Order: sequence, then C-alpha cells, then structure tokens
Amino acid sequence: MGFLKEIKKTNVLMGRLRHGADLLDEITGICTDRDIRLGCVEAIGAVTRARIGFYDQEKREYGYYNIDEPLEITNLTGNISIKDNSPFVHAHVTLADSTGRAYGGHLAQGTIVFACECVIEVLEGPAFERGFDRETGLSLWSIKEGG
Repeated sequence: MGFLKEIKKTNVLMGRLRHGADLLDEITGICTDRDIRLGCVEAIGAVTRARIGFYDQEKREYGYYNIDEPLEITNLTGNISIKDNSPFVHAHVTLADSTGRAYGGHLAQGTIVFACECVIEVLEGPAFERGFDRETGLSLWSIKEGG
C-alpha cells in the first residue's frame, strides 16, 4: 500500500511566465528563488515548441520527442518536492496543435513559452523527497518524518 500524509495549503502564487523562457526551467526557478519545497503547479497558455517525455517501463528509461511548431497548453499539472536537496518540479503537459491534435507526456526542458499563465500552490507538511525506487526504476517520493 502507498502512503498519504496530511498537507496544508499555505500560499498561492499566480502570474505570467516570461515569453521565450524554458517552461520547466522557469517554474523550477520560481520554486528555487522562493524556496518552495512542497507544492502543486498548473498552467495554461501556448508554447512555440515543445519537448515531451515518455517513460518506457520495460527499458526503464525516458524517451523524448520534439514538436517544432506552435502549440496550445491545454493543461499542465504537476507537483513540487525535493530531489538532491533542491526544489524539483515534476509536471505533465497536454498540448494541442492547430488541428486540435493532442500530444501529452512528461514536461521536459526545451519547451519554450509563447504565453503562459501559471498557478503555484505552496504547501506545508512532511518533506517529500525523491529517491531511486528499485521496483520501477523511477525517482519517486519517500517521506522524511519530522521534515
């Protein structure tokens, strides 16, 4: 069985991200600058190009693909926790092209903002830290009690 811990919402940040910024780096930079170590993130908007990942469960590695055209961010959702003692943003994104065709997966560096409105919910609770999980090969949450 997994685990669930009680978390409290302490603050909400809303704003617009910089045109031309790397979407993942921009959100991570906000979290680093404000020392946000636990939270949730969501966003909508548009990108000029995207890089999305998919985890191959058999090979236990991420594969990435690029989409080199303007796309709408129809949904971005993710969480903020700690990896290697720094804020880490894990987000998934769904994007749509001009015909309505949708693409989705793990948000990767190389996704460039055209316009993006973002909401970050800052949370308070035990420290959720990412570490290697032998069963999946992924970097998953563990909880440090007292953190």
